[in-house]
Amino acid sequence: MALDFDRDVVRYSSQPMWLFWDDESGRPRSHAPDFFARLAGGGALVVDSRPEGRRGRQRDQEAFAATKVACERVGWQYALWGEADEVWSANLRWLAGYRHARCGEVTTTGRLLRYFASPGGLMAGAEAVGDPVATLPVLFHLLWCQELVVDLSVLLGERTVVRAAGRVVNR
Repeated sequence: MALDFDRDVVRYSSQPMWLFWDDESGRPRSHAPDFFARLAGGGALVVDSRPEGRRGRQRDQEAFAATKVACERVGWQYALWGEADEVWSANLRWLAGYRHARCGEVTTTGRLLRYFASPGGLMAGAEAVGDPVATLPVLFHLLWCQELVVDLSVLLGERTVVRAAGRVVNR
C-alpha cells in the first residue's frame, strides 16, 4: 500500500524479476526483490521488504547487497524497507478503502477543499459540508489522493486536523 499511496510512484509490481549471481565461493545464488516501482520522473525503485529483526542471516545480507549493486549498475534506486509504523499502517489501510474514484463526488470534493483551506477537525469539516454519511467517504478519498493531508503518525479520529495539501501551517 505504501507504493500505491506514494504520489511519485506511477506503476509497481511485486516480485518482478529474479537476480542470478555467483557468491564469493562460486556457488550460484538467486534473489527476487519484493517490488519494482516506476517513478513519475522516469526512474525506478527496487524494494526489498524485511523486518529488521529478520535481516541477520548472512545469506540475506548478501542478497540485499547484490540487489543494491545490480540496481546501481542500471541506474535504479534501491531500498530495504523494514516494518512500517503500526499507526501509520492502520491509517493507510483505512484510507485505502476509499482510493477508488467512485468515492470522489465532485460537488462534495469542492466543498471539502474550500472548508479545509484553513486547517480544521475532520468531523467538524465533514458535518459543516453536509451529512457525514455522504461527506466522510469523499473526505477519506481526498486524504488517499493527498489533496487533503493529515498527520498519519497519529490515529485518525474525529478531531484529526485536516488541511489542504501544499499549505504550510505555522504553529
